[in-house]
Amino acid sequence: MTYKYFPHTPEDIEKMLQKVGADSLDALFDDVPEAIRFKGDYDLPSAMSETEVRQTFERLCEQNTPMTVFAGAGVYDHYVPSVVPSIVGRSEFLTSYTPYQAEISQGTLHYIFEWQSMMAELTGLPISNASLYDGSTATAEAMLMAKANAKKANRVLVSEAIDPKVLAVVRTYAHFHGVEIATIATRDGATDKDDMLRQLAEGGVAGVVLQQPNYFGIIEDFTGYADAIHNEKALMIVNTPALDLALLRTPGEWGADIAVGDGQSLGIPMSFGGPYVGYMCCTEKLMRKMPGRIVGMTQDNRGQRVFVLTLQAREQHIRRQKATSNICSNQSLMALWATIYLSVMGKAGAREAIQRSCDGAHYLAARLVETGHFRLTYGGEFLNEFCVDYDGNADELLARLASKGILGGVRMGDHTIMMAVTEKRTQQEMDQLIQLVTP
Repeated sequence: MTYKYFPHTPEDIEKMLQKVGADSLDALFDDVPEAIRFKGDYDLPSAMSETEVRQTFERLCEQNTPMTVFAGAGVYDHYVPSVVPSIVGRSEFLTSYTPYQAEISQGTLHYIFEWQSMMAELTGLPISNASLYDGSTATAEAMLMAKANAKKANRVLVSEAIDPKVLAVVRTYAHFHGVEIATIATRDGATDKDDMLRQLAEGGVAGVVLQQPNYFGIIEDFTGYADAIHNEKALMIVNTPALDLALLRTPGEWGADIAVGDGQSLGIPMSFGGPYVGYMCCTEKLMRKMPGRIVGMTQDNRGQRVFVLTLQAREQHIRRQKATSNICSNQSLMALWATIYLSVMGKAGAREAIQRSCDGAHYLAARLVETGHFRLTYGGEFLNEFCVDYDGNADELLARLASKGILGGVRMGDHTIMMAVTEKRTQQEMDQLIQLVTP
């Protein structure tokens, strides 16, 4: 055969043509008028050898401008151990079959089980599902869980300190599910607890969505939040970048009912572009309201350890109109990537990565303030991301940095920039940025 990956032999094709009563493959297109058929040659390059193909792509890559990244806003330039893509590419993981047939999908079921175990430990909550589409949709799914749990309450409060991209997705989901979204005001860049308490007291609240650290990088103090929310029979939902949980107090320790967020910070390269992978963990009480599926470990009839799907919401297959969700896409390859990353880094490595990020961010923030041209926009504690007010034009500054190969941050306003630091950023790179921002 000319094309070895085409499954049909000439004999197969001939039998199929006879079955449909056609003389040739061209005859299948007789209904297409001659006037609109393409008669010319396709503008395709001639065949190349493997070496020529590599050279072609190398020339294309040379058109890129590598940037030193000080931007975040939900996507962070973390280090990826070189072993991760090698293990991800192993056939027992990468090509394993759909987990609905356990006997031939042990690789997939195994790493999903490990993903669930790791996310449950990171969040401090006992139940994790098999991953979701991304952090935004995971947050929207959590909002729907809160509504389903409350039954009569139809309002969900969302902090204005949450990532606006996440809020936009939550609003979209809410619109088509009849959920009312109300925002909680901020004070000095953090959630205004008094405003939350006031709105809770009005009644009819099914859940409260918070972010830690929040969109502006501030580490919020959620002391007393869980009690206030639970007193109104509502659920507390906390969105957090996954790697941050290696250092911060967990959602479970804050008393949250549901923890959600994006797993991109778990070594998934920024260049993958998204969606990355969403995680969702919850209390045992909410397990049957959680969208998606849960993988468990058991033994087969020979006493060997095996992995199986242990829980799925039957409504998602049978009574779809009553389903918590009919989407809950499982970004399985990205969950595998993040699982291998966490396995390689371990607790100490993950904690060190975010600690170095935090230390670098505080070094950079202090150096920027020392120049006299910047001041911290907010007074709260931050982890590895922070906002600064610049005494010049933010657009002009970011353009100047970009011309020198530095992605200087995310523009928040005419004079405000949000910057992020990861463990990949060196002191030399930060000092270079300081030199460029100083007239």
